[in-house]
Amino acid sequence: MARRPLPRILSTGSAQIARSRELARTAADSATDVLHPLITMTRGLRRLASAGRRRWAETPKDKRGPLLFLVASVVLVVALVPYGPLLAVISLMAAAARQGRDRKPPEPDGPDESQTQRLQSLYEALVPYFSAAEDPAPLYTHGGEWEKAFPAYEFDATGRITHLLVRYPAYFTDGEAESRARIEQLLHAKSGRGREYHFAWDEEGNELTLTVLAPLPTDIAAQRFVTAPGETVLGFTDPTQVQRTLPLGYGEARRDVPPVVWRTGIRSTEPHLLVMGQPGSGTSTLLRSIALQALQYGDVVIVEGGGTGEYACLTGRDGVLAVECGLAGTLASLEWAATETERRLIAANRARQAGHPPPEDTKRPLWILLDRPSVFTHLAAAEGRKDPQSLLQVPLRHGRAANVTVVVADQFDGAEALSDAVRQHTRARVVLGPATPDQLEAFLGAPAHTTPVADVPPGRGYARLGTGPVHRLQVPATPDPYDDATSEADRQAVLALLPERTTPADEETVPDPDRKPPADAEPDTEPIPTEAVAVEAQ
Repeated sequence: MARRPLPRILSTGSAQIARSRELARTAADSATDVLHPLITMTRGLRRLASAGRRRWAETPKDKRGPLLFLVASVVLVVALVPYGPLLAVISLMAAAARQGRDRKPPEPDGPDESQTQRLQSLYEALVPYFSAAEDPAPLYTHGGEWEKAFPAYEFDATGRITHLLVRYPAYFTDGEAESRARIEQLLHAKSGRGREYHFAWDEEGNELTLTVLAPLPTDIAAQRFVTAPGETVLGFTDPTQVQRTLPLGYGEARRDVPPVVWRTGIRSTEPHLLVMGQPGSGTSTLLRSIALQALQYGDVVIVEGGGTGEYACLTGRDGVLAVECGLAGTLASLEWAATETERRLIAANRARQAGHPPPEDTKRPLWILLDRPSVFTHLAAAEGRKDPQSLLQVPLRHGRAANVTVVVADQFDGAEALSDAVRQHTRARVVLGPATPDQLEAFLGAPAHTTPVADVPPGRGYARLGTGPVHRLQVPATPDPYDDATSEADRQAVLALLPERTTPADEETVPDPDRKPPADAEPDTEPIPTEAVAVEAQ
């Protein structure tokens, strides 16, 4: 069937509408320019009338009579004087024009004295790095003009630089990491410490853009994220780094925040995750957040080497296969996980050879979460037993095909105790807490384009998924609900995400002590004490 051309009104309608809008905008601007004196005088008359009413209201009642007599006398004298009314109208219009003018202070065309001094000192500091003796027309010279080197700049209310565009000569070795690091360190020191800066190098245009990054939000509580199966939200980052946002709830309000999403499963290129950090940096919080998201679609095995009961709230929950805190239980659980991985591989292989889809028991994701496994490595060496990390080789090597995901979290002081299998097969990396640029580059495999700060909140760090870029990261607040230091709002947010407790097979249904009964329901049994719940969880 031959295609018929669109009607002329449809093919040219958009162009006519755009032209009409442009004409209307031009006519409005022209009318505003022509009527600007009239608008100014009208605004002035309105302000004069308001001032007169306010003066009349402030005058006491016993003095209003003499005031009216004075005004009437002035009007009479003006009416009797030659050209009095004309002069009065001219004076009134002049006063209205003066009162009606825009009172906003004019914006300065350039930086003030303090800002100019800051830019000049920054320019002088860059001279040794961006100048050469054989350059016939140097851009950077001592006592030179900074206007050509800094074409764009912005300052905050305190007079500190928030945005700066730096031009540098073409012979500068911007392809070398050491040269770039020296410039970034200098700009960081001269622009003000205690803030995070982002550096964007344009090698083709010989330009460097410095931008001060706003602090990442730390008030994001644990909640159900709008993600697909196989997607896990590690945290949230800057809006310029990712092209996706998630709707999040802040009490009654909602807003969109860009997330760092880690994809797992058979099609994942980074099936396992390694988290490193300092004590108190939020590694256990991240593992708790991952566990709550993984329990939506899969089963979880948790191994805790710290022995502080960070995951007691997950004990006995539906989908939580084990929460181990001892060496013997850890060895048994990880040995079962390795056997389960082999069983899934064999079952899936037999199904493919027979031309059948994979069995249903191999499709449900299995998550193995290990918090500080280096502690068990030292205990196993002291007792002469097998290292639990040696049992992770099969899940790490073949976990993607068997739908098994391994997440390992440890501290920098125990990094040497991590096995080679953990280092090689965990291509998704997260660093939490304060870290030096060398530590970030050695662990993530790439330098961060931002300057780390020494004082960071818990859950703050960097993430890199495979060979992708390095993202700033803020982990959602997922504290231990049994901790006394946890706020009531965060405790209820975590308890609302916990699955139901597993019902014993030989007993009656036991109500979940962490969930509140409906408002219209009358309790038929006595409430379970909090001490009993804590003992049961342990």
